[in-house]
Amino acid sequence: MGGEMQKVETIQELLSVAAAEDLYTKLVLQLNKDLAYANVELSFEEKTTPEDLKGQLHEMVYRLVNDRFADYLNLLYIIDVSEDKVRQLDGSDLVRLSEQVTFLILKREWQKVWYKNRY
Repeated sequence: MGGEMQKVETIQELLSVAAAEDLYTKLVLQLNKDLAYANVELSFEEKTTPEDLKGQLHEMVYRLVNDRFADYLNLLYIIDVSEDKVRQLDGSDLVRLSEQVTFLILKREWQKVWYKNRY
């Protein structure tokens, strides 16, 4: 099973690598677990398409940044997204910012799932 974790540059790439390694469902379940833990009213069906997952997660992050900033910070804390990486993002365009944060969230969840599957 070994091998390095592939470096992914986009949300699409991450989701297709997850699907290729048969870990997409585990990624969805891990995301659901952390969203529930953060009291965010969003969860995904295991059969949610990668496009829907990306779109709904992006929309939710955007709404949290806009309307419920404390919940947004709590979600990042629970998922364990690097504060430094979030600080490096350009906050002037909220749509772009929330898309980049969505990627960081998925990347962190992917790392958790990937490592659990390996070790």
